[in-house]
Amino acid sequence: MNPLERFMAKVHKLPSGCWQWLGKIQPNGYARFAIRHATHAYAHRWIFEHERGSITPGLDLDHLCRNRWCVNPDHLEAVSRRENLLRGDTIPARHAVKTHCSKGHAYDEANTYLYRGMRYCKECRRDRYRGKVVALPVLFLE
Repeated sequence: MNPLERFMAKVHKLPSGCWQWLGKIQPNGYARFAIRHATHAYAHRWIFEHERGSITPGLDLDHLCRNRWCVNPDHLEAVSRRENLLRGDTIPARHAVKTHCSKGHAYDEANTYLYRGMRYCKECRRDRYRGKVVALPVLFLE
């Protein structure tokens, strides 16, 4: 049996369009495929490259269906790591959608500055320098 036939024997096509992987699932939730003895690959990457060609270096495959075990190449898109993280349920994605800082100041062009790739509030920085922010409590050790 050739690799594609072995691959498709481990696929269950669902009504949603997802191709559920019936083989080995890694602890991180992604499907694993044994190409040949002692040679393994992530199943979604293997089928994407088999159907669409090589993945451009530096790009990740994003599961548009949000199911890591899905191996349907139509549910995969090659995107940058940043784009992939911002599309998912990740800490960077949650921060990216915030419109205000924790003190309620707007993250807009006039009130926002970037430092090491992160957004910060200019008004909160001004308040810190004016001494308006109460110092963090000191922990007393017995």
